Amino acid sequence: MKTILVHSGGMDSTVLLYHLLDAGVEVRALSIDYGQRHKKELDLAKSVCEKLGVEHRIADLTALAPLLAGSSLTSDDIEVPDGHYAEGNMKVTVVPNRNMILLAVATGWAISTKSDTVSYAAHSGDHAIYPDCREEFAAGMDHVMQLADWQVVKLDRPFVAMTKADVAKRGAELGVPFDETWSCYKGLDLHCGRCGTCVERREAFHLAGVIDPTPYADTAPTVDEMIANDWRI
Repeated sequence: MKTILVHSGGMDSTVLLYHLLDAGVEVRALSIDYGQRHKKELDLAKSVCEKLGVEHRIADLTALAPLLAGSSLTSDDIEVPDGHYAEGNMKVTVVPNRNMILLAVATGWAISTKSDTVSYAAHSGDHAIYPDCREEFAAGMDHVMQLADWQVVKLDRPFVAMTKADVAKRGAELGVPFDETWSCYKGLDLHCGRCGTCVERREAFHLAGVIDPTPYADTAPTVDEMIANDWRI
């Protein structure tokens, strides 16, 4: 089995990288530079792949950034909000059509390398504020990907029935170096510990009973403070 892994350098896709390798899958990893402010994730994706001896490519799609405006991840004039993903203001972190773009590029590489699948680390906790995380979207992409070429490439989502806490547990079982992954959207030197993806990351470790090795900024609330505020900051 050969796959192209969409590898952001984040917690979920890094666990999936280890998971696929553990299953004996031949993996090539693809990261996408779409002009995101948190580019540090790309450096960490490259570093982890080098250590594992996995072929890794970064597709430079920065020219698309002006076309993907209106998101706090691609527009510097829009602030990344603090708080839990359950809050409506997190919609400003939606990058227009991001997953379709990422999966389309990965599918092209899969066809050229005669890979069987494109893998990405969608899990059951991916929030409804992201339209391209819906089951209907994934099913549609899987169908279209199989029609894109005479060689059939399918969409693989091994974690789709798992929570993010389950992903954290699986990563701990596989010895994933979580401190070498990146989640924070704010593009700082350390995880802010306050934005939606940081809160989700911290919540996952807490619920999984896994030690969180992530260095957070001094302004980050404690886990107890987050729990007291129903994970909202």
